[in-house]
Amino acid sequence: MRTTTRRTARTGGLAALALTLSLGLAACGDSDDDADTTANETTTSETPADEMESESPMESPSDDAAAGDPAAAVFGEACSALPAEGDGSLGTMAEQPVATAASGNPLLQTLVTAVGEADLVDTLNNAEALTVFAPTNDAFAEIPKKDLNALLKDKEALTQVLTHHVVEGQLGPDEVGGEHTTLNGDTIEVMGEGEMWTVGDEEAAVLCGNVPTANATVYVIDSVLMP
Repeated sequence: MRTTTRRTARTGGLAALALTLSLGLAACGDSDDDADTTANETTTSETPADEMESESPMESPSDDAAAGDPAAAVFGEACSALPAEGDGSLGTMAEQPVATAASGNPLLQTLVTAVGEADLVDTLNNAEALTVFAPTNDAFAEIPKKDLNALLKDKEALTQVLTHHVVEGQLGPDEVGGEHTTLNGDTIEVMGEGEMWTVGDEEAAVLCGNVPTANATVYVIDSVLMP
């Protein structure tokens, strides 16, 4: 009887120990599962933020290119007459001083000749910042040929006429309106808004405006302005 009782007690003790270990292992398993679940939930909750950062908008290279495009801000139908590349193109003129830039512009060949006759090439090219109202070839052609030839031979009078077309500072469309003092010492008035402008008493219309050169802004006009 004593032997049987001891065996029974030992068997009951082993059973209790086995049950305790099973419960402990189960608890550990549940803890590990909870930890894995929590980790998965944390990773899942962080994923959208990562995706949002990767999908955040970035500056477009094409936007930067457009910002540096010399043709982006010019206006007027006559601008289409300029070459697409090379001498006289907007890209080339933007890198050249104003008298040199005008020499390649097919709209301004008579003006270029007049500037040369008045010895103003260096004066214009070496200026720090100018705005030039540049008459087209057709504008000069409206002057009777005899009078134009006489003007081209009279350096003093020619200088007065040409410097009457130039003011200090590079004036964009937001600044060009109003009365301005010319390099000739008199004044001209520019009127209009947007892409519609007239210049001087002659009310010369701007045909191609806000053309950039290295040291000047050019507005091509359809009449010669007289001081």
